[in-house]
Amino acid sequence: MMFSRSLFACSALLFPLASMAGGISLYEAGQEGMGLANAGAAALATDPSVQMTNPAGLAELQGTQINANGQLILGDLGFSRDSSNSYSGNEGGNPLVALPGSSLFISHELDDRSSIGFALYGNFGLALDYDDDWEGRYFAQNSTVIGISLQPSYAYQLTNDLTVGVGPRFMYGFFKSDSAINNNLPGVGNADQDGQLEYRDSDWGVGANLGLLYQLNAQTKLGLAYTSAVDLDFSDSPELNDVSNPLLEMALSEFTSDRIDADMTVPQTLTASLAHQLNGDWKLLGSLGWQDWSEFGRIGVEIDSNLITTSTVADRQYQDTWHLSLGAQHQLNPKLRWNMGVAYDSSAVEDKHRTVDNPMAENWRLATGFNYQVDAGLDLHMAYTLVWMGDMPVQQSKELSGQTLSGEYKNSLLHIIGGGATWHF
Repeated sequence: MMFSRSLFACSALLFPLASMAGGISLYEAGQEGMGLANAGAAALATDPSVQMTNPAGLAELQGTQINANGQLILGDLGFSRDSSNSYSGNEGGNPLVALPGSSLFISHELDDRSSIGFALYGNFGLALDYDDDWEGRYFAQNSTVIGISLQPSYAYQLTNDLTVGVGPRFMYGFFKSDSAINNNLPGVGNADQDGQLEYRDSDWGVGANLGLLYQLNAQTKLGLAYTSAVDLDFSDSPELNDVSNPLLEMALSEFTSDRIDADMTVPQTLTASLAHQLNGDWKLLGSLGWQDWSEFGRIGVEIDSNLITTSTVADRQYQDTWHLSLGAQHQLNPKLRWNMGVAYDSSAVEDKHRTVDNPMAENWRLATGFNYQVDAGLDLHMAYTLVWMGDMPVQQSKELSGQTLSGEYKNSLLHIIGGGATWHF
């Protein structure tokens, strides 16, 4: 029984049960507001995409409006080893996968005080795809986590100054993770080819977006918005391939017959925003936000078999993050509006706890964009955001062997390009 326990412990460590690839929450969904770096997001209602950030803003929109957007996320996340690295292989290439996305928002004014809407958007998740033979392949080779939200919304103007809004949020989550298995573990064998362990599953989770919008004075609006956590419970049996070590094959044959629960909590958020009309041409914007990443770091793991039952929690030591953004809108002429913004987000993980399956860090955003009114019934917009994460050191070790993957992601960044159209009826 002790031998079986050791092999099962070894097999569990080979699989990154808590891997969350690029699990950063994005403010961008291709909408016009992405050109503001989230500044004023909970207080500014220029199109139906406001229901993603504050559903109360729906009451500011007239008639029926349809907003459709597309975006593309590109980036550079190159790993460089240092002298403390003890793994062989290449440095992984650029693992950031070009990730396209789209969103759709609809609003409809019921009467002078109430409006309804519908939103379909994806603002959570990224994808990583390292070279198969890179030196960190026993921690992660490729993994993807994507969250797509469907959200009906309702807004009601309680008084001339105060509006409230609610939007139940139904999220479809997809999780995929592939990693290599060292056929020479646990200390025997001379194999020159790795095995593979694959895990993938999908799930639905439910949350809510809540918000209020308050007119402080004729020039200034205050928006407060809360997004609840969404629990995604992934549960599937991993797939095992090309394991040639007989001891590992014997243990992992039991391991792969069981279902593994990898639970993930999409963080709850709180945002406060101001929008101030400085004069006829300039509007000043700002946001302060909080995201509960400490809950995202607690990943449930359960392995059940006829021989052994293991129940544990893998804690990635994530911490809550803070967001600050400032921006402005400039009406260049009656048809053309220029957006600009800068933002800072603190890191969800300290350097000593960073891992290659989800290399997050503090980041700066620089954003700009334009909105052009083609005619009374159609607006077009484009926006660009640079997300700068800088240098991210990593030192990650295996508990059983003590081997260490050590290096740094240098000059890490994302490019997010978006655009779309808003139709007014």
